[in-house]
Amino acid sequence: MVGSAVHLDFEDFVMAVEPSLRRALVGHLPRHAVPDALGEAFAYAWEHWDRLQTYENPAGFLFRVAQSRSRSRRHGAPPPPDPSRLPQVEPRLGDAMKALSHQQRSVVWLVHACDWTYAETAEALGISASAVGTHLARGMAHLRADLGAITDA
Repeated sequence: MVGSAVHLDFEDFVMAVEPSLRRALVGHLPRHAVPDALGEAFAYAWEHWDRLQTYENPAGFLFRVAQSRSRSRRHGAPPPPDPSRLPQVEPRLGDAMKALSHQQRSVVWLVHACDWTYAETAEALGISASAVGTHLARGMAHLRADLGAITDA
């Protein structure tokens, strides 16, 4: 009976975490690589469930697991996106995001696109919450400058 309770807890965890983890990974991996990365992360979670349950931010930890395990595989160029499924965004945003440093791009994506807190982002990236704030401020300043946004400065 204990095994089934553990199984249900794990299933509940996966159902709760999967959508936000998927969004976070979409910002870091080619779209076609995300399902494999999720599979790797949740396989790791199942194998280490007793330890993972004790973490303050298990989703952030799994984000790092998915990233590191997907680095070992080479991912070709992703297939072109279906234009009808793309959200309405500033057309130059993609190029402006690519111009950011990897750390700034990661922080901007996780905080703004995935609605992660500074603490969750810090844990996932292995940096301090204050470093998240610094990278976010610098990244947003670069984006505003690159996109010609009007500021109150």
